Amino acid sequence: MLPEICFILPPWVEQFMKTAPTLFRDVEERMRFVIALARENVQQGTGGPFAAAIFEEKGGLVAPGINLVTSSNCSVLHAEIVALMLAQKALARYDLSDGGRQRFELVATTEPCAMCFGAVPWSGVQQLVCGARDEDARAIGFDEGPKLTDWVSALNSRGIAVQRDVLREEASAVLREYVAAGGVVYNAGRQPAPERTVKKA
Repeated sequence: MLPEICFILPPWVEQFMKTAPTLFRDVEERMRFVIALARENVQQGTGGPFAAAIFEEKGGLVAPGINLVTSSNCSVLHAEIVALMLAQKALARYDLSDGGRQRFELVATTEPCAMCFGAVPWSGVQQLVCGARDEDARAIGFDEGPKLTDWVSALNSRGIAVQRDVLREEASAVLREYVAAGGVVYNAGRQPAPERTVKKA
């Protein structure tokens, strides 16, 4: 019998969502939400220092996403992938745009790695908003993979707008906090440092 593939968000996420506003007015408010989500993921010890979310054009939250790589033992469960999967399930369609009739935004604490960059065009989002840069993630040891040098133009050419450096310093701080607390930098094929569970005080 083949193993089943599924993932479940940690219980703390539901409680966290109860404190979220019903409408996020601008990109900075949305970015602050995902940064707080990433920081809580680190403090709870349930994954890497990354978070993302899908928002409607007017600012309604469709689905949150946190990095679940280490807690789920699944290398593809990056925050952006989790957010996209949950949004597509919530809306019951693989194309979030519904054939271009609706506009959605992916807000991520860090620029996409090679895998998440590849997922963006197939998802149906029309805007990508990023906090920390690719080099900020690399600076703490993460392997972001082989990505197009001019990846922003590549997305623009497909009708996907990209906004970078939104609260970059705040987003980068979570990356540094993760490493300082002993968080695992989980690059495949490389021996990670001994794991220390990061728990909320």
